[in-house]
Formats: sequence, structure tokens, C-alpha cells
Amino acid sequence: MESISVFDIFKVGVGPSSSHTMGPWRATQRFLEAVDERSGLSRVRRVRTDLYGSLAKTGKGHGTDLAVILALSGEDPVTCRVEGLTERVEETKQRGLLQLAGKHAIDFDFNRDMMFHMDTALPFHPNGVTFTATLDDASVYSQTYYSVGGGFVVQEGEAPSGSHAKTLPFPIEHASQLLAYCAMQDASIPQIVGRNELIWRNGAEIREGLLHIWHEMQACIWRGCNTEGVLPGGLNVVRRAARMSRRLLKVDAKATMPDFDDWVGAVAVSARDFESILKWVSAFALAVNEENACFGRVVTAPTNGAAGVIPAVMMYARCFKNMSDEATIDFMLTAGEVGSLFKKGATISAAMGGCQAEIGVSSAMAAAGLTQVLGGSPGQALMAAEIAMEHHLGMTCDPIGGLVQIPCIERNTMGAIKAITAANVALESDPANAKVSLDQVIATMWQTAKDMHHKYKETAEGGLAVAVSISEC
Repeated sequence: MESISVFDIFKVGVGPSSSHTMGPWRATQRFLEAVDERSGLSRVRRVRTDLYGSLAKTGKGHGTDLAVILALSGEDPVTCRVEGLTERVEETKQRGLLQLAGKHAIDFDFNRDMMFHMDTALPFHPNGVTFTATLDDASVYSQTYYSVGGGFVVQEGEAPSGSHAKTLPFPIEHASQLLAYCAMQDASIPQIVGRNELIWRNGAEIREGLLHIWHEMQACIWRGCNTEGVLPGGLNVVRRAARMSRRLLKVDAKATMPDFDDWVGAVAVSARDFESILKWVSAFALAVNEENACFGRVVTAPTNGAAGVIPAVMMYARCFKNMSDEATIDFMLTAGEVGSLFKKGATISAAMGGCQAEIGVSSAMAAAGLTQVLGGSPGQALMAAEIAMEHHLGMTCDPIGGLVQIPCIERNTMGAIKAITAANVALESDPANAKVSLDQVIATMWQTAKDMHHKYKETAEGGLAVAVSISEC
């Protein structure tokens, strides 16, 4: 059984896509490490990247080529400077020269060294990439990797190893096992998950790490709610979160941008009626995914395309439900375990399962986390996750122009609102009377994914992606 930490589910990185940007970025880094161990990077004269399936079909819109070039140049998605990111890539293309791992110059011809195989998919997963390094003696070394969703990367033929092969005190593959552990240990979901996390980190590291991720989420919301403009890519999508924030706070467009703490304080006292709170939740979600769409720094939760759902629900809990730091940690441990259940039992890759695998999973995670911090039982938390996913089943992935903008950004607002609704319904329900379990809905989601036509799985070949042309936008 694969062991997945909450820190595998929540990762700081760069937009716009966990599977098409973050995954290829990490795959490139792994390939360079393998080449360095095998022969040394100084012997490399050329690196060719072959992208297959969904990585080819929507790769340019999702920044796959950008991610690979940055990774080859030695940049990391957690620490790289996001300002000027696209300009640095363009400069590399124009110069025809790449500093491999930031220290060894090699020739780089984009049209020769970055190949998009639109009509070919590799058998294991739609998101396949093969790297080939040519060495100074004309020998070549190749490896194939798969970006399987949420920034997770699997090398061809690879079995779980390292941290993913850890033996946990409470191994969990199904929601029923998690509930059984809670009952036997008289413990909450975050208590059980927290004990598993101690295999990787001590208690202080877990707390500090999760609060750091929450800090990154909040910073992303704040930037998005204070940044105007038009998103890149050709669709000319106008950013809306900042305008919504100003209107809700009743401040002029020329007003000085507040610092984060002042802004959160103003948000918390600005709304108590249902309509205003609803608009704030939408603004939070829009803010994150507008940042995501312009190669900003976001938290994969569990993917980049769905990165706005969980932060929006968490910010709702902070601003309007007074969520403490301890409750925040409980939220993330609960949500992270639900995301892990979906990854093990189905998929969190839109290229495999459509948007139900991204917005649906993130909504289920958020619903469970919110139910936990609002005092729900383990059964109610998992019931909330089931309710949220039940009403995302069959959702397709059909990005217009292959960009993570339409309908992706607005879908995050819907996922957040559904999560809050699911939590409230579960809190007023007895899980013993539920007709559908979380395990059943996960299995159903996976079967739905397998039945879904490939054109609705992040290929931009169906749905809105073909019904609406870029020129119409």
C-alpha cells in the first residue's frame, strides 16, 4: 500500500497546472538527477523532451514547455522567482542556449528539443513524457515519466519507494478503515492522521509545516484580491477577485492596498449576511485561481486547477467562523486524508478522470475539513466528503484554448460553495442513515472516469473547449 503524507497532497508550487506544470517540472528534475548520478551533467550535450497524450494536447496552454525549460535551467517551483518567469523562458528560447541545472551550458533549439506528440499516448497514463540526454560520446540515455495528478510523478516501471513505502501505524486505503480506527482508538480523524504523519516528521514540524502551507494559501488569496488586470494566454479574461473585494469592502479603486492582517480584519467585519459571505467565498476562490492562471505561486490542493476550493473554504472558516490555528491543522489533516483516499481509490488527475477528479476531490476534501472544525464526528466528516463528490460525478475537463481559465476558475467557486453546503447538510444528519458511503462514491467516481470519453479528459477536444473558440472570447 502506498503511504501518502498530507504534505504530498498539499504542496507549494507554481501555476497553472499540477499535472501539466508541476509534474513535468519534478519529472525533469528527477531525470537530471539520474543523468548526473549515471554519467555527470557536464557530459550532456543535448536534452530532448517528448510530450505525449494530454501533456502534448494542452501542454502549451498549461505551461508544460515552460516548466521543463525552467527545470532544465535549475529552477525549483517552490523557490523560483515567479516575477518575470515567462520572460526568462522566452530569453532561453531566443538565445538557443540553456544553462543545464544552472551551471552547464548546452545548445537548446525549442523546435528540435521540445516535441509535442498530439496523436500518441503512452499506455500507462495520458500524461507521459520521455527525456533523452545525448552525451559527449554520442551515447544517449532516456527515461519515461508520468505526471499522475496533483504534482505526483511516477517513473515507468517504478514501485513505491522511499517515503511512499513507509509502514504506518494506521494504514488506510478505504474510508471504512479510517472510521474503524477512529472508533477503536476513540479518536478524531486528525488525531489518527496526525499519528501517521509522525512517521515522517515530529509534532512541531507537522504543525509548523501545515501552518506554513496555510500562510502560503492566505498570501495567494490576498495577492489575488489586490491585483487587477487581464490574464495571459489569449482569452483576455479579466480578473474579478480584486473588484469584488473592493466592492464588498466599499473602498475606492485608488485606495492604498492594505497589508494582509488589516485586509483580513476588514473582511471579517464587512459581512454577516448570507449574500455577502457567499460573494466573499467566491472572491477567495477566484483570487487563487487567477493567480494560478498567471504562473503565480499557489498551493496544490490537491491539484493546481482546483487550488482555490480549499483555501476559499478555509478563509471562510477563519473570517466567519473564527477558525484557530489548531483547528486549521485539524482541517488540513482531515482534508489531506480524504484527498489521499481519492488518489488511492480513484484518481486526482483530470487527464484520467475529468474535472470530477480535481474540483470534485477538492470539494470533498474541503467539506470534510470544514465539518471537522465545526464539531462534526468522523462519520459526519466523511459523509460531507461523500455528499460533495456525489454532486460532482461526471464533471468533464474541457478547458477553452487548453488554458486553466474557462471554465476552470469559476468552477473553484462552485466547488467551494458545494463544500460548505455539504458540511452543513452532514452536520444536521446521522451518518448511520446514509445510503451512500464515501468508499462507494470513490469507486463510482473511478468507474465514471473509466467510462468517460477521452475528449472530456483534459484534451481540449470536447465540451466548451470546442463549443467556444478563442476568437469568440
